[in-house]
Amino acid sequence: MIEAPGLDEVAVLPWPLLWRRRVERRVRSSDRYPWLVLTAALVGLFSVGFSITILSIALDNIAVEFGTSRNVTIWIITGPLLLGAIVTPSAGRLADLLGARRVYLTSMVLVAFFAGLAALAWSAPSLILFRTLGGAIGAATGPASIALINRLFTREKRAQALGYWSLVAAGGPVIGVIVGGPALALVSWRWIFIVQVPLSLITVGVCAMVFPETPRDRTVRFDGVGAVLLAFAAGSFVVALNRAPEAGWGWSHPLVIGGFAATPLLILAFVLYERRITDQLIPMRYLRHRNFSFPMINQFFTNFAYMGGFFLTPFLLRNVLGYSEAKIGFTSIARPAAFAIAGPVAGWLATKVGERVNAVAGGAFLVGSMVVFSTVTTDSSDLVVLFALMLSGLGMGTTAPAMAAAIANTVDNRDLGVAGGAQQMVSQIGVVVGTQVMVTVQQATASLGNAASYARGYLVGGAAAAMGLLAGAFVHASIGHRRTRVPGPAGSGRPDAHEAPSPAPRGEQLAS
Repeated sequence: MIEAPGLDEVAVLPWPLLWRRRVERRVRSSDRYPWLVLTAALVGLFSVGFSITILSIALDNIAVEFGTSRNVTIWIITGPLLLGAIVTPSAGRLADLLGARRVYLTSMVLVAFFAGLAALAWSAPSLILFRTLGGAIGAATGPASIALINRLFTREKRAQALGYWSLVAAGGPVIGVIVGGPALALVSWRWIFIVQVPLSLITVGVCAMVFPETPRDRTVRFDGVGAVLLAFAAGSFVVALNRAPEAGWGWSHPLVIGGFAATPLLILAFVLYERRITDQLIPMRYLRHRNFSFPMINQFFTNFAYMGGFFLTPFLLRNVLGYSEAKIGFTSIARPAAFAIAGPVAGWLATKVGERVNAVAGGAFLVGSMVVFSTVTTDSSDLVVLFALMLSGLGMGTTAPAMAAAIANTVDNRDLGVAGGAQQMVSQIGVVVGTQVMVTVQQATASLGNAASYARGYLVGGAAAAMGLLAGAFVHASIGHRRTRVPGPAGSGRPDAHEAPSPAPRGEQLAS
């Protein structure tokens, strides 16, 4: 309303707001609404994850521009991975308490903000700082979006939806490999972050219209003490393991020894503290359930083998088979490409046969991949390498969606975020441990010869994959076969069975 001499009152309609609400109503009334939410979440997943492989290609260029070494710029990659592993359980719990939609959108805005700062970085430390903060905050979108997806999809459809999640998670880095090399030859590495800014903001706009409102859980307090204890426990372990093989540190360095020694003490302190409180960061009762604990164990060991092989293979191809950098890059695409293809197919298959079959089959594929890699010599053909890479991708693509679905089908809806965050933390720690252990074993046995030393590293990965297979064998089917039961806390007054409710077809069912 405007009041002034000689002017009439004018009503101004908020057309952008009306248009947005109209779009929201049409989207949420669609019978395909859960799949629209999944698609929007996958756009965000791609915008957060596509840059990692492009950055790995650009590390040398960044080192030259800032006058530093690759050992320094490698923290552009490892920094977000390490911090992301530490913060994801807390991010998942915040998604449960504050609302998954709110946490997801806030995280994506901050991803765009830190990407803009990274594009303007004036030194290697500033770039590492902005990239680490942006990457770690981007990791927080994982448990938030998984919580949203698991709320909207029935337990029978969760594995299939998470299979598409795996497709984008693995396919994004593939696009980075294909596009990254030629793009960096034409433009500066800063364009990686310049492109990420509008892509992240577009994701925010789309998801704001598509994502359903998720209620805050005002009955539970955030467990700050537990979050700090778990963060320090995970952080001391992964940092010590990351630094131990580095020159100037070593396994006998006081800080490395201190990090390893502090880890079990901090874990014990975390467990003892959690048992004393009601509003636990990770509800301890779930640890007694086989479809929570064994999928976690499976994901630790399968990520150990998969990502340990991921980092070891380029050295094998260069030092044993004499591949060029370009050939290594394009050959390595076979692994994530197989992962991306297997994810949706295996997710659909899990709805028919149950999660245990996927876990055992995926573990078997990974064991086979490690064994084939261990046989590679200077005379091995390219087909042997491609076969081993594809087996590895098939293994991880087969087991990951099923294990995520098994965990989601075990917990209360109110704990979907923290369950997803805990799974991501365990998987990321498996990545760090597998990478360091397999590479360290290869380096420690280098006196046996190139091919023999790599064989030892891969056989360690094969043993880890076998442990993942064994853990997967203890997972029982929760999709269409048997109702999952979780022991409720003593005196809770809640029933033991936690069945995810079948959602209404039009997305109005989210209050819980």
